[in-house]
Amino acid sequence: MKLCWVTITVKDMQESIDFYEKVVGLKVFKRYKPDENIEISFLSSDLSDVKIELICNKKIPNPVHGNCLSLGFETVSLDDMIQKLRQLGITKIDGPHSPNPTIRFIFIKDPNGVTIQFVEGH
Repeated sequence: MKLCWVTITVKDMQESIDFYEKVVGLKVFKRYKPDENIEISFLSSDLSDVKIELICNKKIPNPVHGNCLSLGFETVSLDDMIQKLRQLGITKIDGPHSPNPTIRFIFIKDPNGVTIQFVEGH
């Protein structure tokens, strides 16, 4: 069995797309409105088959995400990623953490409160 996508209900579609494009490096490959209350976007990268599905539902203006959910993204250089995040105005960075000599990672939050992990050397 293959994981196809992870769905995140978002408050603001464009703000969320901007985050995942500028910070994570994903690109929108499909965006549509099935009705006047719902907008759906799919994002992906060339390096993975797994996609992120963003759903903005006007009937859910303040979606709540659990603290136990995180999405992990591999980065070549954690130091470069930290510098990029700071240049983008993201200063709330948890880490870096290094549970063993071969791995380092940090955590940030997306605009909806979902924890995003960037990992180097997994």
